[in-house]
Amino acid sequence: MTQIQTLPASLAGVVAGIARCDGRYTAEAKRHLDSLTKPIGSLGRLETVAAQMFSIFSGNVPLPLRRAVYVFAADHGVTQEGVSAYPREVTAQMVRNFLAGGAAINVLARLHHAELTVVDVGVDAEFEDAPGLSRMKVRRGSRNMLREPALTHEELAAAIGSGIRLAEGARDKGQHLVAVGEMGIGNTTAASAISAMLTKRQIAEVTGCGAGLDMVGRNRKLHVIRRSLKRHFGASMETPDPLEILRCVGGLEIAAMTGFILSAAANRMAVVCDGFISTAAAAVAHAIEPEVGGYLFAGHCSEEPGHRHLLRHIGLTPILNLGMRLGEGTGAVLAMPLIESSVRLFAEMATFSSAGVSAASA
Repeated sequence: MTQIQTLPASLAGVVAGIARCDGRYTAEAKRHLDSLTKPIGSLGRLETVAAQMFSIFSGNVPLPLRRAVYVFAADHGVTQEGVSAYPREVTAQMVRNFLAGGAAINVLARLHHAELTVVDVGVDAEFEDAPGLSRMKVRRGSRNMLREPALTHEELAAAIGSGIRLAEGARDKGQHLVAVGEMGIGNTTAASAISAMLTKRQIAEVTGCGAGLDMVGRNRKLHVIRRSLKRHFGASMETPDPLEILRCVGGLEIAAMTGFILSAAANRMAVVCDGFISTAAAAVAHAIEPEVGGYLFAGHCSEEPGHRHLLRHIGLTPILNLGMRLGEGTGAVLAMPLIESSVRLFAEMATFSSAGVSAASA
């Protein structure tokens, strides 16, 4: 855990407000689940999910769950090094697609009744006002991590602060179940660098082809990450402060997601991470305050190899495994109906006693 006195003041207060999810509620949930009209454990992972939700909300899960998804968008200076199969301009083009309602996340958010907010925290473009757009631009893209730190201390604090404010706004809207997604060409390079530092895995183990690189492109990406980490952290075997990792090799949307996740936990909301990038932010948040893990769900397991290592590192088991690697929050929103299903089963099924059904003999 990062010492609170080393954190920016705005973040230190948030971290101090993250309460441990009380294991007594988990135990109480298990007793109730075992009393329902079904064989013990027969709902499998749904029972674990229901118990975690019961603990997050201190035994009073609000129904219906008000769902929302936040898609954080930013550009990355490291794209100058040819680490992506797509040009930088695609970030802005996809944001416009989100705002027009034509992306995969729009379809899923509409279908599953999740309020969608698109957050411009660092896109290298300007957008007209549109419903669902949150303007929180810190700068037009991060710097090139290969040449210099991706962010200054001030920019990192501003990006984290934007996430904190958004989570506070989600609380004020009465949102209970929030998904975290992203859009940013080049952000798998940043996420791979963060993953290598936090998990201590080899760079090649946590680095994939992103959005369609060939093997030549992946090798170039590996080279850029290796040189970037050496530039900023040398050969030290010590894990640097997670905020310094985020500042040097992260990105604006990853920093904003980190602030959002920490603040959502402090405000006792259930957070559903999407894929590799949002889980990298969750891993930074977890390194700052491990108690945040009690509020986290992994919506799915991405095909990006680093995602599996991050999930193991912070102790999350994905709800879905569909071979997806789209981002945008799509896997997280797909998991939301399963999370709510677990809570509904917990709250609405009859017990053996109330239904007059004989329980199994010992």
